[in-house]
Amino acid sequence: MRRSNFEEIGVADTFAAYWPSKLKFGRAHPDAVVETATLSSVELPDITYELALPAKTTECLSALQLEAVVYACQAHEQILPSGERAGFLLGDGAGVGKGRTIAGIIFDNYVKGRKRALWVSVSNDLKFDAERDLGDIGAHEKVSVAAISKFKYSRIDSDENENFKRGVIFCTYTALIGESLTANSKYKTRLRQLVHWLGKKFEGVIVFDECHKAKNLSLMNVGKSTKTGTTVLELQKLLPKARVVYASATGASEPRNMAYMVRLGLWGPGTAYPEFYEFVNAVEKRGIGAMEIVAMDMKLRGTYIARQLSFKDVSFRIEEVTMPKEFRKSYNLSAELWAEINKKFQKACRLMCIENRVQKIITCQFWCAHQRFFKNLCIASKVNHVVKMTRQATRMGKAVVIGLQSTGESRTLEHLERHHGKLNTFVSTSKMIIQSFVEKHFPAPKRDSFHHLLNTGEFEPEARSRPSKPKRSKMNPDWFDDDMDAEAGESDIEMYESSWTADDDRIKSGRKRRGRPPKADKVEKVTMQERILQHLCNNMKAQDNEGEPSYTFDNTKPQKANITERDVERCINMREMLLEKIEILGKRLPPNTLDKLISELGGTNLVAEMTGRRGRVVRTEYDGYKYEPRCENDTSMDLVNYREKQRFMDGSKHVAIISEAASSGISLQSDKRVSNQRRRLHITLELPWSADRAIQQFGRTHRSNQVNSPEYVFVITDLAGERRFASTVAKRLESLGALTQGDRRATDARDLSQFNIDNSIGRSALENVMQQLTNDKPLDQSQVPQSYKGDFLYDCCVAMAGVGMINVREENKVKLFTVEKDSNNISKFLNRILGCRVEVQNALFKFFLDKMYSLIMQMKRTGRFDLGILDLDAHGASVKSIKLMRFIRKHATGTAATELHTVTVERGMSFETALAKYRKEAQHEHEGFYILQQLRQNKNSSILCLQAPSNSADVSNGKINLQIYRPNTGPQVRLETHGSISSRYVKVSPEEAQKYWVQQYNLCLNMCSHVYWNRTCPIPTGCEVGLRMRTYHVLSGLMLPIWDRIELIIEKNGHKIQIIRVKTDVNKKIVGTVVPHAVYDALVADLSTDSIVESH
Repeated sequence: MRRSNFEEIGVADTFAAYWPSKLKFGRAHPDAVVETATLSSVELPDITYELALPAKTTECLSALQLEAVVYACQAHEQILPSGERAGFLLGDGAGVGKGRTIAGIIFDNYVKGRKRALWVSVSNDLKFDAERDLGDIGAHEKVSVAAISKFKYSRIDSDENENFKRGVIFCTYTALIGESLTANSKYKTRLRQLVHWLGKKFEGVIVFDECHKAKNLSLMNVGKSTKTGTTVLELQKLLPKARVVYASATGASEPRNMAYMVRLGLWGPGTAYPEFYEFVNAVEKRGIGAMEIVAMDMKLRGTYIARQLSFKDVSFRIEEVTMPKEFRKSYNLSAELWAEINKKFQKACRLMCIENRVQKIITCQFWCAHQRFFKNLCIASKVNHVVKMTRQATRMGKAVVIGLQSTGESRTLEHLERHHGKLNTFVSTSKMIIQSFVEKHFPAPKRDSFHHLLNTGEFEPEARSRPSKPKRSKMNPDWFDDDMDAEAGESDIEMYESSWTADDDRIKSGRKRRGRPPKADKVEKVTMQERILQHLCNNMKAQDNEGEPSYTFDNTKPQKANITERDVERCINMREMLLEKIEILGKRLPPNTLDKLISELGGTNLVAEMTGRRGRVVRTEYDGYKYEPRCENDTSMDLVNYREKQRFMDGSKHVAIISEAASSGISLQSDKRVSNQRRRLHITLELPWSADRAIQQFGRTHRSNQVNSPEYVFVITDLAGERRFASTVAKRLESLGALTQGDRRATDARDLSQFNIDNSIGRSALENVMQQLTNDKPLDQSQVPQSYKGDFLYDCCVAMAGVGMINVREENKVKLFTVEKDSNNISKFLNRILGCRVEVQNALFKFFLDKMYSLIMQMKRTGRFDLGILDLDAHGASVKSIKLMRFIRKHATGTAATELHTVTVERGMSFETALAKYRKEAQHEHEGFYILQQLRQNKNSSILCLQAPSNSADVSNGKINLQIYRPNTGPQVRLETHGSISSRYVKVSPEEAQKYWVQQYNLCLNMCSHVYWNRTCPIPTGCEVGLRMRTYHVLSGLMLPIWDRIELIIEKNGHKIQIIRVKTDVNKKIVGTVVPHAVYDALVADLSTDSIVESH
């Protein structure tokens, strides 16, 4: 099977309508629901479980929800080889009613006498939803819900906890890791308290809702495992017989995030992969297609079900906002200032003899602040556009939801602390970021501290009393959404965090530990200022004691650092000058986005804010500004967002602004049960760092039981660098589609694919661009953007050097540029490019994209472009199944079959179809039917050529790409240029082409191309070149456990594993691996050794 054999394979639709196949009762779901085409190709096992739910309850659940309840309970009947009870993964998307399904599972177990259950979710607000869900199915009279945070650290069923003996305990992931410093040791942690209440032999239900929150558990020793992840794992270990349900629409976007799903029987004793990491390696080395196989496998065993609301009426668009002139000027000034800080900072490090390790920390801090600063500017530049859009939409009778990531709260508090609570305008988040970086991390002491050191020979640590903060209302830790927590996918922020942990304990500055107060001694973090003073102090001592230097900075080998007073003065001057420049620039920098939006859209009376911040800056009547807490006097923080949500849903506010913190689990759709039934317009101001979060946010406004479906708008600036976020989200959406729904094109309905650049092609394009900039490769003039005024090469080099992507050194007054190491790291490039001047960054990005497109075109021409899962019948080929062998085998939780199908595919394009296509699509002179100029072996043949989309480089070279259609093989994968076609073919009218077309179409049904052209056929038996009727063998069904064996057999003969998808003429879907003819017999023999074989 070389690539040429996939000519007839295309890429077709990815979703299929869904209805329960084996469940015979229950009423229809209120909205259309779909499942990915790959998942719909496998069937769930037969139902053997009888529900114990009362009739009243089954009437309240739709058939979809009942189906999930049945399969979950049925999966729980199985015991894994490890002796633990099997679990179930509920992967339904937002709005299919996951909550009710879970309530159904809990209630069914309750009726069967398992009266205790644990429901773990993301935020305390969702407890109201849990109660509502249990109420909706009529279980609230029997099953009560208690939040664990209301219990004291002692026995849950004791008097002081009001004898809570039966029901559901609702608990957040944060609370799960809570511990008390005072309580008796037996109940010291929430975990022990729960395990004690549930009992070691517990057989009831444990639900991990929104379980992707535990995803960073690392059993692979990569990255740090989060405490949440380890606790979730420990809970499952302590209660081996518990009935575990994992629930999350973004179940796992990558196999390594599945570490805590130990009850699915995919790895562990008695399965094909004894250890988790073996499972991960097996899946990861096979690329994205493999995750789809895992999803299919789980569905086949009955441990996974994933449906989502159809996005069919949802409209989707990306709006580019041009940056206003003034703003552009501020942006460019900022970019220049950051480049200057970068230069000065390196110089200061040299003058102060700062050693590498510390310099690394400051560098990380620098890029971290740099990235946040520009991201913040990007967002601020869209505020006016969003305000316009919102006003227009509310006039047209829509309700608007605006999605943000970070609120900038910490910067506002920092400003208040610095100015003792005085405000004369909104706080500028960007200014605070740059200012606090220079103040805290620039390697120069404050002038007065330095003079004090010179005069006394010692320095005073800064006063350690924590500045008194405004008293905070009691705050649920799940809502903290400080900027640091936005998960900066491989960005500079993560680099920064890991560089701290390498440091010794003295300077540990981990993040605040969640869920309990930090121990007093941990607060003392040595600030950068103090380290510098200490460093100078040691240096002075060393100079005084000539000869025997005392210890240096960190007790390592003493080194002689000679820092003169003059050097230090120079550094102090640099620092002060930078701070002055920041003050001047700060006047131009935009105010806090969130505060500005609220005030522009009519203030807090008209806008519902659902975020994690505790207070906000508001305008007073006389154009003054004040900081006020968000809680109204009588409420805790948890309730503020809940009340705001109610106000939005009952129509007293038509605009809602939601941040990361609020976006898990809240429903804001135009629900039939609420009074605000306007159509929702969901504006995303900043794309979330990760696609999990993007989907979470879209799921707020698109849910079931809605009157009308929402419109989504992504507002992005015309800055090239901002596409970076779009690109990471596109990439994550792509792979989310993969695992979450078993198909990587699934999320493409959510249209971000044009921005997907972070892949191997992007990397090689970037490397190439960097080499062209530094003259390692000749510059390709045709790709330099014409609109660019100035010296493109030189400007780009200077800009890239300013953001640390290129090295500069001067020789004889000439600047020499060389490529930095890891120059092909896309996310780094995209993070950093934001810090270049607007025109440079756009030109450079366009240059990069053109390079990338030309690489893709080249790969398509040579057929090396990887397409993931391919469709055999995308072009309306007809497929018949002629033989089926089933190999029935045992797996961890029962038996299932691996199926080997033999199908025949009749492909090609009849003349009628070709003619219709030509009449519908042709627009240009050169499109149409062509026949050969010279006869080949006394025969002629005709083809149809239609124009294909081309990239800008081809257009400027005058190339026209054509898509070719042949009578026997249909559309061709490779594009040809108009030049190469017209050298061999001549254009004719459709009537002239018809007889050649029909002749080839009919003869090639059972005749290969060699014979058609009157040549001898090199493969006398079974040659399929150009044949219209071909045979394929496809292996589908249970694949994971035997994957390695299949791979060995297929790859031994030099073939590549290719996953395809087929739909036969009787509407049966098959997804699986192509088995080349050469290895068919070997594979059958191998599979027959350890399974029961049936032939059909």
